[in-house]
Amino acid sequence: MRVYLDCYPCFLRQTIIAARLGTKDTEKREYVLKKIAAAIGEVDTSKTPAHATTFLHREIRNLMGGDPFKDIKAEYNQIALTLYPFLKRRVEESPDPLWTASRLAIAGNVIDFGIFTSVDIEGTVGRALGGPIAIDDYPAFKDEVKLHDKILYLLDNAGEIVFDRILIEALVSHGKKVTAVVKGSDVINDSTMQDARETHLTETCRVIDNGSDAVGTILEWTSEKFQSDFANASLIISKGQGNFETLMGSQKRIFFLFQSKCDAVSKELGLSKGSMLLKKS
Repeated sequence: MRVYLDCYPCFLRQTIIAARLGTKDTEKREYVLKKIAAAIGEVDTSKTPAHATTFLHREIRNLMGGDPFKDIKAEYNQIALTLYPFLKRRVEESPDPLWTASRLAIAGNVIDFGIFTSVDIEGTVGRALGGPIAIDDYPAFKDEVKLHDKILYLLDNAGEIVFDRILIEALVSHGKKVTAVVKGSDVINDSTMQDARETHLTETCRVIDNGSDAVGTILEWTSEKFQSDFANASLIISKGQGNFETLMGSQKRIFFLFQSKCDAVSKELGLSKGSMLLKKS
């Protein structure tokens, strides 16, 4: 997937969100926006939007002197943890706990402050559990889970990681050995090892980092160790739109769980914006 014209206003919107989160200084916000607006003209449009977004957010962190998403990540980890008992109960009371847990994981993908400034978590959970989703390869997903003892789980955002924990716990209850993957360092509101610790995921399964600060999973920018883990994985669960953008052409056995949050990805899929997917590669 390459950069579309529709990506450009999104790049600017993401910059404004980051600037507002990172400082209350109006002049500093304007300075960052102007610098990134100029940098947008330098992005490589032959590659994925995730490549471009990675480049721009490196520049944003450099200009702001740190991670503008640090506080909101911690805040939404705690919000999601308050929902955990309710969500866990929904899974335990379900006639098909794996189905419910997978739908909740998709619902959790709405927690994305790289794109949105507010989210409706409860409404999205209701939609995920209440009816059909745009692409639903759950029968194939359930069959593949039965066949594989080890699963590589690519995480996405902070806050959302609690919803992933619930799905991972469901997989572990089926006897699966899950390795969850976080980012090697800060990028937007993506999960890092700090988020895995804050949300107790490290107490649930093995957690590793991919050695990268890239949006999604840009394999050539990850560590050799992660590349080996990825190559040897027989089943991969991939969360989030960025991972879909960067891995959609992979020959690996991957199930993508996410919501289509932007016009470009929705156009690529032939779906309406906001669609929920459990999609087999």
